[in-house]
Amino acid sequence: MEIAGLNEIKANAPFTLPPLPYSLEALAPHISEKTLSFHYQKHHQKYVDTTNDLIKGSQFEKSNLVEIINSTSDNKEFQKLFNNAAQVWNHWFYWNCLDPRGSKKPQGTMMQAIESSFSSYESFINEFSQAAIAQFGSGYAWLVKDGEGLKVIKTPNAENPLAKGLQPIIGIDVWEHAYYLDYQNKRQEYVAAVVNNMINWEFAQYSLENDITQ
Repeated sequence: MEIAGLNEIKANAPFTLPPLPYSLEALAPHISEKTLSFHYQKHHQKYVDTTNDLIKGSQFEKSNLVEIINSTSDNKEFQKLFNNAAQVWNHWFYWNCLDPRGSKKPQGTMMQAIESSFSSYESFINEFSQAAIAQFGSGYAWLVKDGEGLKVIKTPNAENPLAKGLQPIIGIDVWEHAYYLDYQNKRQEYVAAVVNNMINWEFAQYSLENDITQ
């Protein structure tokens, strides 16, 4: 499977904005072209630019994103760098988690892993959706591999599973700029639109079988 932006996201600094896996209008009607263009071309680009500015002349000038994230997590001295570098990675991962043209349910070993860890696909969808809806303020909900099983976690702001030693399988962005132009304050409608129509289960399968952080 070809993963959009994988080479860019694994490269050493300076960083470039990874390409989207689809056109700006491809996620409509669930996510509008206007929302995606602002989110990708403004917010994501800003995180890339700020990360590059912050690492100039530092020990991270030749590092890759995962190295920066792991080295700066929970370090107050580098909080701004962590926030921006993690958001570069988080957004790239999130874009690849979305595909309205894909399967509505996982197949094969992906479905088996979900059923083994959550008893049923429906139980997983409920837990994942509730984590995304309940995240206070900005952040993400994630399906992650922890040891031999899967679990759902939520993280505030730019935090992600990488620095927690967990392997991300899928993630959903619940920062307001991810949905506010389309859904205003109705986060639950945005979450439902994503989990019911847009999860790229082919990418999730790849993430399950390949540690995408390596």
